Amino acid sequence: MAKDKDRRDSLQMSMKGCRTNNGFVQNEDIPETEPDSGSPEDNLQTCAMDVHGPKVPDLKGVKPFAGMPKEVLLQFSGQARYRVPREVFFWLTVASVVVLIGITTAIIALSPKCLDWWQVGPMYQIYPRSFKDSDKDGNGDLKGIQDKLDYIRDLNVKTVWITSFYKSSLKDFRYGIEDFQEIDPVFGTMKDFENLIAAIHDKGLKLIIDFIPNHTSDKHTWFQLSRNRTEKYTDYYIWHNCTHINGMTTPPNNWLSVYGNSSWHFDEVRKQCYFHQFMKEQPDLNFRSPAVQEEIEKILQYWLQKGVDGFSFDAVKFLLEERHLRNEIQVNETQSPDTVTHYSELYHDFTTTQVGMHDILRSFRQTMDPYSREPGRYRFMGTEANGENIDRTMMYYGLPFIQEADFPFNSYLTQLDTPGNSIFNKVIMSWMENMPEGKWPNWMIGGPDNSRLTSRLGKEYVNIMNMLILTLPGTPITYYGEEIGMENILPINFNEIYDVNTLLSKSPMQWDNSSNAGFSEGNHTWLPISSDYHTVNVDVQKTQDRSALKLYQKLSSLHANELLLSRGWFCHVESGGDDSQVVVYTRELDGIDRVFTMVLNFGESTSIVNLAEMISGLPPTVSVRISTNSAYDGSAVETSTITLGKGEGHILEYSTKNPLHRQTALRDRCFVSSRACYSSVLHILHSLC
Repeated sequence: MAKDKDRRDSLQMSMKGCRTNNGFVQNEDIPETEPDSGSPEDNLQTCAMDVHGPKVPDLKGVKPFAGMPKEVLLQFSGQARYRVPREVFFWLTVASVVVLIGITTAIIALSPKCLDWWQVGPMYQIYPRSFKDSDKDGNGDLKGIQDKLDYIRDLNVKTVWITSFYKSSLKDFRYGIEDFQEIDPVFGTMKDFENLIAAIHDKGLKLIIDFIPNHTSDKHTWFQLSRNRTEKYTDYYIWHNCTHINGMTTPPNNWLSVYGNSSWHFDEVRKQCYFHQFMKEQPDLNFRSPAVQEEIEKILQYWLQKGVDGFSFDAVKFLLEERHLRNEIQVNETQSPDTVTHYSELYHDFTTTQVGMHDILRSFRQTMDPYSREPGRYRFMGTEANGENIDRTMMYYGLPFIQEADFPFNSYLTQLDTPGNSIFNKVIMSWMENMPEGKWPNWMIGGPDNSRLTSRLGKEYVNIMNMLILTLPGTPITYYGEEIGMENILPINFNEIYDVNTLLSKSPMQWDNSSNAGFSEGNHTWLPISSDYHTVNVDVQKTQDRSALKLYQKLSSLHANELLLSRGWFCHVESGGDDSQVVVYTRELDGIDRVFTMVLNFGESTSIVNLAEMISGLPPTVSVRISTNSAYDGSAVETSTITLGKGEGHILEYSTKNPLHRQTALRDRCFVSSRACYSSVLHILHSLC
């Protein structure tokens, strides 16, 4: 009986669970009904489905319909006409993804390294005390620089370079630093500096600042502690015993200061002599002390955290001196040693560029590197190399696998004081031939410690020199006022304690022809205004189509927008021997048929150039893209007779299928820092040249 009862219950459960639902109906109550005991066939059919599972649906003549059950859907999806397109689409998607990954990888692998911010446009060097006065005290300041950022940006400048603004006791505010982490009150406050750097970055510009690690002011806290032999500061400077009797000092050796006379000075407090390569108020730090190196590292980190984008390290060749203190060799061995007082009268083998100096510079680089890891925040490092020969200058670039400076500042053009092409050709080619492979050149024609271009060569050469540095490969560097052709002021009594000759090129910037040339609204200026400010100023030249300022803007715009100038080959063309007055060179890029040829007359008279003889395959006529004489802009000139007046230059443009850098005979006169080719089809640069 129990067995029969269980069987009946099982049949009833099977019948309740074997209903067919031809659609999905939510929340619908299906009433349970008792099976009709009078329909045995139905009972058999229902029970068969429970025992053996559902039958495979017969889809013959049936089309897909909405809401079909899973079993029906699977039967249709397995048919070839549905399965094959699906599989084709899947594999096409996979193949497309693989191809896109391959193309992306190839583009990345074949793309040349992008130029960094310090390579893409001019640097503009500002002597802050002379740029713009915002508070009417006659001294330029940081707020004044901020007020003129739009002008700087309109020059197509990419980097603002501000010389020393640290707290200093010297009126020149350049080298004798009392505190490396304070702004001198003449220039403003730290808040002013923070506002300035924020404004510079808002304008899309970058900021580099001077840093002078070699020495401090004798008013610096470190020196005061060192002269009193206070703990670790005892050896922060270079001290040595010397004889001091009745006010007369006998120094340890014959080493001389850059400004003349002995580089040793007796200190009444410590009763020893300290060493100073420059003025006696500027004692040299002892960089053989790890504590000093650590202090300098902290100072660099301080300014990097403030947001500066790089440094110009000044006077770095003086960082170390020989420990043995032997006398340096006289240039004239017959000269009496007692009369040797000028710096140029000794060979400075023991006080400049010593072994270990480059290790210190590399440590500066290592301090900066962690701050360069953010995208677009690379920190630039430049070094001053004044007075070094070309071989020593190139060492500042570093070694193949050990980076040092991004470049040493190229000041050779700032020392030229006579026109003529021979010296210009030698300066340019000397740098390009000796520069390590893959490194980046730079060119500057003025600076705070050099006579202004107009005063050295003459105002006729202002435009051609700006054309030169803005069309040579590398980074052009412009000292404030060179874009309008400012000149030195006349030497008078400046009431300053610094070398008067270094002040002649630091006169206030000439903004307009109002009182004080628009530099200051005060009653006086710290240096006199140049006498030519009524005609040589920014406002006047903005309105003159043929002004130096207008030409500078055209040239800097061309530099920013032409791959030929920013990435192209540089090929120097011989122009008839050392007696020729004309400098000729081309800028070319694989993949671009156009070529720029610069023809610049540095002579003192008119020159007629037969360019067709210098460059084979040249068309009979070429177009003048930009000329120092704007009357020629856009005109055509015959390549066999190009007439150039004194200080005149053309940028010629033409098409060619045979650029000079592909010609075997000229290969040793063509240079490129980062080789790239242009694809006119894809409009991209690549390295498959």
